[in-house]
Amino acid sequence: MTVTLPPDYRPSEDEPFMNENMKEYFRQKLLAWRSELLRESDETLAHLQEGGLQEPDIADRASAETDRALELRTRDRERKLIAKIDSALQRVADGSYGYCEETGEPITIRRLEARPIATLSIEAQERHERLERTHRDD
Repeated sequence: MTVTLPPDYRPSEDEPFMNENMKEYFRQKLLAWRSELLRESDETLAHLQEGGLQEPDIADRASAETDRALELRTRDRERKLIAKIDSALQRVADGSYGYCEETGEPITIRRLEARPIATLSIEAQERHERLERTHRDD
């Protein structure tokens, strides 16, 4: 079944949670985000392939190497983010998207808008972070 969203559609708290329009909205949002990350990755690859020029000045060379390392680190983070987006898309497909993994309660629309890959409600995330801090301090 295909859902066509109105051009100005935005999910709201007033409609049934994770109805077909809402699922399609977040699916499109995740796909657009994924597409943007892949495009940036392709640009980085092209930039790194053309960046084989050796800088004559050692300071310029060091600066170029630092820039490349930073770019690669950023792309690695984005690669991990793409995996999380793929996971969220799978949850949209299987109907579990938008529900907290720990409590099973709906994650707020505002949280999903801000972080479409969220798997925990704000309360569960805060609990998780408190536990993490507690164990890190040991």
